[in-house]
Amino acid sequence: MSANSAIPASASVGPARAILSCFVPFAAAYFIGFIFRTINAIIGADLAADMGLDAAGLGLLTSGYFFAFAIFQLPLGILLDRFGPRRVEGALLLVAAAGAILFAAASSVAGLTAARAVIGIGVSGCLMGAIKANVQFWPRERLPLLNGAIMASGGLGALAAALPVEWLLRVSDWRTVFLVLAVPTAAVALLMLWIVPEKTQAERTTLRDLLRGLGQIYRSPVFWRIAPSAFVGQAVFMAYHSLWAGLWMRDVIGLDRAGAAAHLSLFAIAMIPAYLGGGALAERLLRYDLAPHRIFAAFVSAYLTVQAAIALSPGPGSEPLWVAYSITGTGMVISFSLLTPSFSPAYAGRVNTALNLMVFVAAFLMQVGIGTLITLLAGDDPSRVPLGHRASLIGLLAVQAACFVWLLWPRRSLNPGATGHSGETSDNHRS
Repeated sequence: MSANSAIPASASVGPARAILSCFVPFAAAYFIGFIFRTINAIIGADLAADMGLDAAGLGLLTSGYFFAFAIFQLPLGILLDRFGPRRVEGALLLVAAAGAILFAAASSVAGLTAARAVIGIGVSGCLMGAIKANVQFWPRERLPLLNGAIMASGGLGALAAALPVEWLLRVSDWRTVFLVLAVPTAAVALLMLWIVPEKTQAERTTLRDLLRGLGQIYRSPVFWRIAPSAFVGQAVFMAYHSLWAGLWMRDVIGLDRAGAAAHLSLFAIAMIPAYLGGGALAERLLRYDLAPHRIFAAFVSAYLTVQAAIALSPGPGSEPLWVAYSITGTGMVISFSLLTPSFSPAYAGRVNTALNLMVFVAAFLMQVGIGTLITLLAGDDPSRVPLGHRASLIGLLAVQAACFVWLLWPRRSLNPGATGHSGETSDNHRS
């Protein structure tokens, strides 16, 4: 396969080979990345017990992943646009494998937090690299569906991080789990470097040009209309899915670890068709020339409704609401597919990482903030822990509601700015 071949545009490359070489490796990488992101929801209680952590300490340790992930987003976008997803993501996955080994070997909270940060950097390109590859190798009109399929592989990763990990913990411990994870992580990295074609850029841009493009993205009113709801909604979803949903099921609903793992498995199963269905729905709605922010608003409203129901739920018997949370929360990632076509394909890596930076900074703050609020409100009284959980979710709902108002607030027009693409249009021309 030629290093410069456009896939699947090249007549010599069939769809099956294009899927195997340009989709499967990135889907496998996102599968692995999602395991690392969500595994603390299952091992959290064991980790806290072994290391003597309270809710605030556990939240801080877990958030090391989000912090490192976040600070690497802007360099990641530049690297993806300059060197391509194959080399960048392949190299980063090897870093993630090393981080898993360090996490298994760490003997202190500081060591665990640092190792978690290394893992965060290592998997920071799993989604962004996949989206960049989809922009390079597939027609633009197929992006929502293909990105949804990538997200569905993440749902499979979340499923693998639930009951299978809980079963492994019955015969081993969390350190062994991370040693086991290092092996497929390195294997996927080598697979990606081996079979993904090299799609070189027709024009090599300088670092100054790349940084200038990033500045244009952050000045774009199109970006800032969708970004607040997008990054806050995704950050809330990540914070709960990666840790606090499992602890909510224990502290508020009253489930044991096995019960929480079983319901988190249902949570993960629901994500798979939700990602695929959401991508297909967004693709269809775009055909009607609807404004991207209006499409996104429909997904956000469903997500906020479910969160409100969870916050007001009595506790036991509310488990199905978390399945609904999974289904509606997946809709937040549609924002990537809606924003990317509004900019030139050469900006794809930077557009997505510009948003993802905000997502993971917010996820870091929420991960720490939820644990801190629970600890403060509960004090020495365990019976007040459910109050801390509910207060945290209600506070996050208020922030998301404000962002939702901003998303739908009428504008006279949106000036697309210097990024120059026909997808950036005014509200007066799209409804």
